[in-house]
Amino acid sequence: MDEYVPVIQTLQYPGHGIDVLRLDLVHPLYGGNKYFKLKYNYLKAKELGYSTVLTFGGAHSNHIYSTAAFCKEKGIKVIGVIRGEKEMLDQSPVLQFAIEQGMELYFVSREEYKYKADEKFINKLCDRFGDFYPVPEGGNNYEGVKGCTEILTEDLKKYDYVFCACGTSATFSGIKISSRPEQCVVGISVLKGENTLIGEANKWLGKFDSNPITQFSGEELNQSTILDIYHFGGYAKHTEELLDFKVQFESRYGFQLDYVYTAKVFAAAFDLAETGILKENVSVLIVHTGGYHANPGYEKRYQLKPIL
Repeated sequence: MDEYVPVIQTLQYPGHGIDVLRLDLVHPLYGGNKYFKLKYNYLKAKELGYSTVLTFGGAHSNHIYSTAAFCKEKGIKVIGVIRGEKEMLDQSPVLQFAIEQGMELYFVSREEYKYKADEKFINKLCDRFGDFYPVPEGGNNYEGVKGCTEILTEDLKKYDYVFCACGTSATFSGIKISSRPEQCVVGISVLKGENTLIGEANKWLGKFDSNPITQFSGEELNQSTILDIYHFGGYAKHTEELLDFKVQFESRYGFQLDYVYTAKVFAAAFDLAETGILKENVSVLIVHTGGYHANPGYEKRYQLKPIL
């Protein structure tokens, strides 16, 4: 694996020193948190002697996009189990790219997809494809979390606050595990009404002997937690407020956000700064986890006009 060299970009934001960790620049095709989530999964598959990786995702999944590119570069066969119908292929630049990278796609119904972690379903996939190394949706397993513990280098442990988006808690957990005890790691949930991510994160934190996190009290943000008030409608959804924020942000700062994760985490951090919950004398690092390779499909689905 190539050596990871963090790239920091400072944002000019009134009254605050906000830096961005540009993980999206780690690799042009599988940068962001996927680089870290896939690293040890690939090494584990290689160690166990597997020649095929199988993973899961939707038609506009950045995980599918990144895993296809990663596996092509590493020379390992990859299968993508896709939620939905084959007809979605014409509307999905992500799936078209995955095929170009050599990923074999297998479409399953949305109902069947719910059982993606079920042993019977996995055995059915083994009967169809033979032996494979399974990577969960989003890279949410022990190896994925272990990779994410490498996001925060020693130089990045100086910040008072570290923000990241949360869909499964794997990235958040890895960052929290490797953070200083006094650092406040804040996850921004992109899920609506789930309220399970703190419990999921604490399971991972326990496996790595890291202290658990608790719910935000609604007053002073002085400890690591996951906030569930900035989902903007839920997973892979948006509001006009979020779209306006994304347009203004990209026009001002000149780099892309994705709709599902990073637009929400930046909007959350800016709102917390504006409302004074983040004090002016604290240092803030926002982790840009990539994901904008999936923007064209999202924009096509919702008939949105890209800015960058």
